[in-house]
Amino acid sequence: MIRHIVLVRFRADVDEATIRALFEELHAIEGRIDGLLSITSGRSESPEKIERGYMHGFVADFADWPALEAYQAHPDHQRFGARLVAHAEGGLDGILVFDLPVQN
Repeated sequence: MIRHIVLVRFRADVDEATIRALFEELHAIEGRIDGLLSITSGRSESPEKIERGYMHGFVADFADWPALEAYQAHPDHQRFGARLVAHAEGGLDGILVFDLPVQN
């Protein structure tokens, strides 16, 4: 399994309603891509408070690397990704992506 972890630093002028709408758009992709197992999204509630401005994010689990590649190429992901970048602080600089292979 591949765990696709995305952390976002949204611009200061982006409100929570807009962020919720973005994540709803992301969740609409579920069920449209073979091998996309689940998506979890939201705002950090860490008691450690060391998010360094990355207060929102999501985790998408994929069956394997080809499933992640299919997600990345999918038009719904392309649209969502462009909107996410447009709302992130500094564009792509406000987004961190980490893909972690997970043994089942």
